[in-house]
Amino acid sequence: MNKGPITTAHVIVEHQCFSTQCMEGKITAGDFQWKFIWAFGQGELIVEPPLGRALIKDALERFLVRTDYNLETGGDYTFTIRAKF
Repeated sequence: MNKGPITTAHVIVEHQCFSTQCMEGKITAGDFQWKFIWAFGQGELIVEPPLGRALIKDALERFLVRTDYNLETGGDYTFTIRAKF
């Protein structure tokens, strides 16, 4: 049974601060690479550069919300996206 195209996204958490409620890191998927800032206290996710941002932003936000208490600075994480990048 073919489930369609998939891409594995790799996330590295570079910095997090609970007093400012902010997390920063990098994400790569396919040939794309972005930096992100997640202001989890405000529920805001910033992804740069804009090239390909629409492909990753929603999937990254779902991943961060689902795993937020398990993420640590310096951690290397992966998740699967149902799309081909």
